Amino acid sequence: MSGIFSIARLNALLIKEFIQMRRDRVTFAMMLGVPLMLLVLFGFAINNDPKGLPAALLAMSNDQYTRAMVTALENTDYYRFDHIAATEAGADALMASGDIAFLVTIPADFSHRVERGDRPQILIEADATDPAVATGAVSALGTVASQALLRAQGLQAVAAEDARSRLDVVVHRRYNPEGVSQYNIVPGLLGVILQMTMVMMTSIALTRETERGTMENLLAMPSSPLEIMLGKVLPYAGVGAVQVVVVLIAARLLFHIPFVGGLPLLLSSIIVFVLGLVLLGYTISTVARTQMQAMQLTFFFFLPSILLSGFMFPFRGMPVWAQWLGEIFPLTHFLRIVRAVMLKGAEFPAVANEILWLLGFVALFSSFALLRFRRTLD
Repeated sequence: MSGIFSIARLNALLIKEFIQMRRDRVTFAMMLGVPLMLLVLFGFAINNDPKGLPAALLAMSNDQYTRAMVTALENTDYYRFDHIAATEAGADALMASGDIAFLVTIPADFSHRVERGDRPQILIEADATDPAVATGAVSALGTVASQALLRAQGLQAVAAEDARSRLDVVVHRRYNPEGVSQYNIVPGLLGVILQMTMVMMTSIALTRETERGTMENLLAMPSSPLEIMLGKVLPYAGVGAVQVVVVLIAARLLFHIPFVGGLPLLLSSIIVFVLGLVLLGYTISTVARTQMQAMQLTFFFFLPSILLSGFMFPFRGMPVWAQWLGEIFPLTHFLRIVRAVMLKGAEFPAVANEILWLLGFVALFSSFALLRFRRTLD
């Protein structure tokens, strides 16, 4: 060996590394895919000022002033009245299930009080489980509604101060009146922590067997693919149970998160969610050849999931295509369940659809995992 530096030796090493990179297609795809994914998600999907939020109208009359109120709220682009509630119980059910973000109640004597010159009231109830969703929609509410009422009366020239005195807009932030961000973040962290640990640990489990050369011994055992899969995923499901206990205790004692729902319903949903996660991790382990690839595939799934699920950014603030994409992640549906049960006291009918989604993920991941495992046996 001569000289401290050789162009020929450097070229040989570069060629070797490019060949190695080309062979490791998963790593190469991550290097290109992750930056593009982040650009698209942060550039187009993420929005901290959500508009077009679903709202329900509970109106006791259908006069011109009521219609003026609804039109004014829709013109702000924050409210989208796609539900008409017939009763208060029906409206409460819509909000408990998360179908609406706002409930606008206009009393029966609204038009009479306007014509008599009294100060009429309208009630707007906001789902404040995610405080960021309601902030922009509520901030300019009083001025917009008051100006709409004046236009309906033909009094557009009235000063702004006088306009606000002619209408009383009562805003109730339901489930989180103080707008405490921990009430939204901490329950969501339960799903994020479970997803991060369950998928990663399980995906590495079978891949580690292959790297250590013990996969042949595992396959030589008189066990079916289902038995091997259960033997791999159930221990990690037990670890997930310990994490659930720790997070729930910390949420209550450290952050004083209210728990107004049923614990059996929440635990049942968590079991289904954890089962789906470990099965997803097992599926990844049948695709990856090394532990590094398993971690990369896990990260590639985890990143869009946490961005599009509604954990970090308001789900309803994203464009429609991003919301459709967010629906394919189990975390999206689990966050709706845990927040509805813990903060809203929702019962099974309110979250039944989300639980069905989680059960569908369990069936899909288990079928694909068994199919992939049988292929590795051939």
